[in-house]
Amino acid sequence: QVQLVESGGGLVQAGGSLRLSCLASGRTFTFSTYHMAWFRQAPGKEREFVATISWSGGSTYYDDSVKGRFAISRDNAKNTAYLQMNGVKPEATAVYYCAGRLSLSERLQSRPANYDYWGQGTQVTVSS
Repeated sequence: QVQLVESGGGLVQAGGSLRLSCLASGRTFTFSTYHMAWFRQAPGKEREFVATISWSGGSTYYDDSVKGRFAISRDNAKNTAYLQMNGVKPEATAVYYCAGRLSLSERLQSRPANYDYWGQGTQVTVSS
């Protein structure tokens, strides 16, 4: 069984920064064979894609709404993925979820249905 645990959420002022972390674990889980991604879901809205990173870290892909302000990264030695959020806007307020999918290609996916494992989410609130 794979477990993903997000942390780092909280309250931040508009224009500020926040870094989310996603720690992955599992008895037979090999973090370095998984693509990792961040999604978010605001109240009353569907879950939406934010960013994804390949197993090697060599490829990344962002939603246009966060490109240039957010950065996804990973540390395979620590089984952890990160989302650095800079210049946050009030519309970024949401529960942020970490997700993983087994893949050794560099082809990235942005649809939630393509991901096998999900964390419980961490709340990010941006005040204006």
